Amino acid sequence: MGLPDHHLTEGEQRIRAFRPHWKRLVVPLLALILIIAGSSAAIFFMPAFEYDAYARIAVAVIAVGLLTVWSFVPYVQWKNTSYVLTSHRLTISTGVLNKSNDDIPMSKVNTVSADQTLMGRILGCGTLNVESAGEQGHITLRDIPHIQDVRAELFRALDDASDGDP
Repeated sequence: MGLPDHHLTEGEQRIRAFRPHWKRLVVPLLALILIIAGSSAAIFFMPAFEYDAYARIAVAVIAVGLLTVWSFVPYVQWKNTSYVLTSHRLTISTGVLNKSNDDIPMSKVNTVSADQTLMGRILGCGTLNVESAGEQGHITLRDIPHIQDVRAELFRALDDASDGDP
C-alpha cells in the first residue's frame, strides 16, 4: 500500500503503512443506504401513468448519479490515499487518476503534534500536524488511525534519524 518496496532506498525500512480512518466512509455509506432506499421506494410506489417507465428510468439514472458522487467517489478517494512511515521519510500518496506523492524527509521534520476530539478519542483517530523545513512548511493529516501509535513511531524514527542511525 502506498510505497512499493522497490521504491525504498538502501537501508530504508518500512515502519508503518496506513490510510485514513474508516470513519471517513460513514457519510458515504449512509448516502448509499438512503439513495438506494429512496430510489427503490420511488420506483416501487410510483403510480401507473402513460410515461411511468420513463419516470422509473429517470429515477434510476438520478440514483446512479447520486451514488457515484456521494458514495463511490469518496470510497475510491479513501482507498487511494495512503501514508507510509519509513526510517527515512513520511510519504503521503493521494489521487485516483492523477497520483500525487509527497515525501517529508525525517531530517527536515521540526515539530510533530497530534489533536483528538472526543469522538476521535473514542474511535482512536486524530489529526497529525507535521511542521518541516521544506517548501510546504506545515502538513495536516486528518483522520489518522491509531494516532498515538503513529506519533510514537514517528518520534522514534526522528530520534533514529537525528542520531544518524536510520
